[in-house]
This record gives sequence, C-alpha cells and structure tokens, in this order.
Amino acid sequence: MNALAQIDSPPIDVTPDGSDYETVSRVIEMITLDYRDQPSLEAIASELGQSPTQLQKVFTRWAGLSPKAFLQAVTLDHAKRLLGKEELPLLEASYELGLSGPGRLHDLFVTHEAMSPGEWKARGGGLTIRYGFHPSPFGEALVMATDRGLSGLAFADLGHEQAALDDMMRRWPNAEYVPDQEMTAPYVGRVFDRANWSCDRPLKVVLIGTDFQVRVWQSLLKIPFGKAVTYSDVANDIGQPTASRAVGAAVGANPISFVVPCHRALGKSGALTGYHWGLTRKRAILGWEAGNA
Repeated sequence: MNALAQIDSPPIDVTPDGSDYETVSRVIEMITLDYRDQPSLEAIASELGQSPTQLQKVFTRWAGLSPKAFLQAVTLDHAKRLLGKEELPLLEASYELGLSGPGRLHDLFVTHEAMSPGEWKARGGGLTIRYGFHPSPFGEALVMATDRGLSGLAFADLGHEQAALDDMMRRWPNAEYVPDQEMTAPYVGRVFDRANWSCDRPLKVVLIGTDFQVRVWQSLLKIPFGKAVTYSDVANDIGQPTASRAVGAAVGANPISFVVPCHRALGKSGALTGYHWGLTRKRAILGWEAGNA
C-alpha cells in the first residue's frame, strides 16, 4: 500500500462494541458525577449489575486504566483546582473531595510504577541505584533511587548502617550501587516533611518486585493515612483471600518503608506482628501518623 492510500484510508473505529460501550460510558459518568463519594469498584459493579472482576476487565480494556485509577485521576484533577485556583485550605479541600482528611489526599500524590517482569528477573541488572543515609524522625534512613524515582527506603540503628545497606542490596544483587548523598537528600524532605506533600510535585516511586509483591504493595498504598488493615484485608483486596500468609511475606519484603505503608498492615487479631525494621519503629510510625491524621 502506498503512502497516499494510507492517508486516504478511513480511521479505525475503536468505539467499544454493544454492551461494552454502555458499560464504559456509565462507569465514566458515575465516577465523574459521584467522585465525592469515592465509590468502590464493588459499589459501581453492583449498581451496574455486574461482577467486579468482569467490570474491571471491560473498563480497563477500553479505557486504558482501571476504574480506581480513573477515579483517582478525576479526584486529583479536582484537587488541583481546589488547592490552586480556588485556594481552599488543605483540610477543606480534602473533605470537599470526599476524602477522609489531608493524609488521604497526600496518598493521591504518591505516583508509582512497577518494573517489568523482565527487569525484575534480571534482579537489578542494568539498573543504577544511588543511595545515601540521612537523619529522619525514625532513625537513620537509607534512601535509594533510580532515575525513575524512589526505589528503596530503609531504616538503620546507629552503627548498623552497613547491615541495612547489605540487606537492601541483596534484593537486587545485579544492580550497580552508587553512593550519592546529594541526589538522595531531597527525597527525605519530600517523604518526612508534611509541608512538602504537594499536589504540584507528586512523589514518584518505583516498585521492584515480583508481580505478586507489587500487587500487595499497590494495595498497601490504598490504606488511608492514620488507618490500618489486616493481612486478610490485603489478600481480599488483591483477589486472593486464601493468601494471607503469602501477603504477610510480601508486606515484610516491601522495599520502600513508610511511603508504601507496610506499617499499616496488622495481624488478624489486630496485633502489630513483625516489622522488618523493628516493632519499636513500627509503633513510633503509627503513633506519629495517629497524631497527624
């Protein structure tokens, strides 16, 4: 086919067929109009008389993102308008958007992406990870970052910095590690100083793990600031209700502490259970969040 024929060819119609179009259209309308209610996938599916799984597949296939991601995009757009043009205070904007408070609004401004399965299988091969140790409210923080964003955040007690670094390096043994205090320092302010939780500059994080681990970590990002869930809750959220034990292992392997809030995951009884960086630190972080929620 020559170039002229290609130009004259009619455009491809990508409109969803039949009932799929009606489904996608109704979901977009519901989310756009009812974003203040922050409707869950289950609530939307029930309203449309469909299963959550099927609705997720249909909407994602045609819209290019999940209903949850679309809701976050709509909410974030309104957040920027309220905080910018209309200059609403943060707390007032949070409740106007139907969120539980400023902490939940902050969660929307943490954007994340996952390494591809191939990149994960390479165990860090081809990656350059820069790192540095910095003071934080919860002890010495080891900050690690790639050119795509924050990839690691760990904690170390005084005198045990090397052990923390060795622990993190074992996760991606084939990566190249470069000490770089200057590059990693700005992340400390972005993460621990609430004055820097800004909608104008979302904190970008990169999740480097197996597909299952990434799904668990993405679920942790949904837990509102100052709240907590059980491992069973997370297992249900990722659609694997019998995988609580595996979820617990993935929570323990979370490489981006505090930002990906593994500290908000508790045992079935509500007990704090373990924490990779120590139960005392977990109590301190939960107490800090409770006081600031």
